[in-house]
Amino acid sequence: MTDQQTPAAAPTDRRGSVTTLPDGRQRLEFRRSWPDGPDEVWAALTEPDRLPRWIGTYEGERAPGGRGSFTMTHESEPASEEVTIVECDPPRRLVVEWVQAGAEDWRVELDLTVESGRTTLHFVQVFPAGTDVPDFALGWHWYLDKLDAEVGGRPAPADWDAFLAATGPAYGRAPDA
Repeated sequence: MTDQQTPAAAPTDRRGSVTTLPDGRQRLEFRRSWPDGPDEVWAALTEPDRLPRWIGTYEGERAPGGRGSFTMTHESEPASEEVTIVECDPPRRLVVEWVQAGAEDWRVELDLTVESGRTTLHFVQVFPAGTDVPDFALGWHWYLDKLDAEVGGRPAPADWDAFLAATGPAYGRAPDA
């Protein structure tokens, strides 16, 4: 993890990168890539039959300005949350916002590009100043590893505790004793 005054270069490994923006907000960024074309990666990101395999379910309108409910079904206590599709430009860009109970709403930007014959996902989420981002970064790393399994055939994380033991130290987090 990096903590700088300006955004750093894009992350080059599987870990998320955190930078501090000039206004104090925290920017979390991931990059993942696959040999598959952008249509295949887009399908894994958005199709109703594939979405639950790595993150959850979405019920609602699937177009810019569309509203619906999103449930992250791999959470210990899944809860449905209101979601708005801000931008949708298949198979290049998806921006969603959703209401978080007891916290500032989230905005997640997903961009797909083709670089050196591989489809690259660029994930960005910006948090308010002072947010303790490593726990969120770990959560998104977990879900992106599940997406890797869906798109690229990598092994999916078996369970949260094993994932935390293996990945948590890279984010300054140790498993609960």
